[in-house]
Amino acid sequence: MGTDAADRRVNPDRTVHHVRTEEDLLTVRHAVRAATLRAGFSIVDQTRVVTAASELARNAYIHGGGGTVTIDHLTLGGNAGLRLTVKDDGPGILDTDTALADGFTTGAGLGHGLGGARRLMNDFALHTEPGQGTTVIATRWAGR
Repeated sequence: MGTDAADRRVNPDRTVHHVRTEEDLLTVRHAVRAATLRAGFSIVDQTRVVTAASELARNAYIHGGGGTVTIDHLTLGGNAGLRLTVKDDGPGILDTDTALADGFTTGAGLGHGLGGARRLMNDFALHTEPGQGTTVIATRWAGR
């Protein structure tokens, strides 16, 4: 996006959700849906963000042995946004290019998780270190 960090303001309302069980995945979906409603996202953008959050949280649960999902409300020039930070302490990703490609799966999934989440969000950053876990930071702005 090319914006200076000084142009962004993180609202004081940050929520952190632990992902340790299947039920926690549902809790994350509901929390993200509520956050998109509060931020005034269209139904299409709500669906994009909830889907991305669900994919990322499921990856942290299945491949990372659990983790956290942090939801931050953002504003930039009067435009509302949400930043999702999904962290796990799993084995990390050896080949990020392959992991982001459609069709790549390490299990029974369709292989659209990381790549699909990246396409659904405006900004997407993947940080991983073999043996050190993975962090994904994904941002969506309302109406963009």
